[in-house]
Amino acid sequence: WQWIVLNGIMLTVGGSLVGSLVVNVMLSKWFVEKRGRVLGTAAMGVSFAGIVLPWMMTQVVGAWGWRTGWQVLAVGALALVLPVSLLIRRTPEDHGLHPDGKSALEMAAGKGGAADTDFASSLTRREAMHTAAFYLIVVAFGLFGISISVMLLQTIPFLTDAGYSASTASLMITVTSVPALLTKPLWGYYIDRNDPNRLAAVGTVINGLSLFLVVIAVHMGLRWLVFCGFFALGCGWGGQIPLQEVVWASYFGRRYLGAVRSAALPLSLSLTASAPILTSIYYDRAGNYDGAFAVIAILSLLAAGLMFAVRRPLRPERAALAATG
Repeated sequence: WQWIVLNGIMLTVGGSLVGSLVVNVMLSKWFVEKRGRVLGTAAMGVSFAGIVLPWMMTQVVGAWGWRTGWQVLAVGALALVLPVSLLIRRTPEDHGLHPDGKSALEMAAGKGGAADTDFASSLTRREAMHTAAFYLIVVAFGLFGISISVMLLQTIPFLTDAGYSASTASLMITVTSVPALLTKPLWGYYIDRNDPNRLAAVGTVINGLSLFLVVIAVHMGLRWLVFCGFFALGCGWGGQIPLQEVVWASYFGRRYLGAVRSAALPLSLSLTASAPILTSIYYDRAGNYDGAFAVIAILSLLAAGLMFAVRRPLRPERAALAATG
């Protein structure tokens, strides 16, 4: 029960309060015109930690044990998070400032039109939850995230079952993580210049096709093609965070974004959290991962179709005006 309380409840709640929901909502409030680039750059930290922390903590645990490992993580988290928490601010308007670093003169001259429109068109949580776009986006990005939650946990057993060494299997996680890290700013750059939901569809297609390639390459025993598949998968993963956050912010506005995202998060997490369990159940019954990975790839392609189906919601009064011509 102590593990459940400490890790299952306290660590989960704490992680949520310092995690992407809080950070990305704050960044989306401070930036509109440069939102994609900022979120893409900030999201590099997730991939960087995924590359560096496992190696570092392996050394710590190997030298001093797992208790010391947890203590090092705790001290490191406090040393990083507490100073940053004293610096960040909820929204520029709270301090008489404007998004994207615009001055009052620039705003008065009409150079902050994107930020003004974004704020004025914001939907409350109740309004957002009464739109089809809310649920389409939840499901689409939930299906996108399934591949990440599954492959991070089950890449190593999948490859070792196929005859690859444990070191080669673990290397594939790095092969995926490196392009996921490096392509995030690139995704952000293009998000600021293109329709984010179309780019999200591209990301999910890359995701699905890469998974098919990985399964085929492993069966064919072509190691170079396995590398290519995991590398391409990482390129798709690189767009997941910036695409998701920009889509939510651009479709529902920044004014009530925290409330909207917090309503969506439990729904999307229920999809991504259940996928590794269902994949393991499939493995226990079928004796392989092929069918499960194929389904995940198909779901990624389905997510692309859902993103194309999303239509930008309007505030109720604007929707009424549009309906009456």
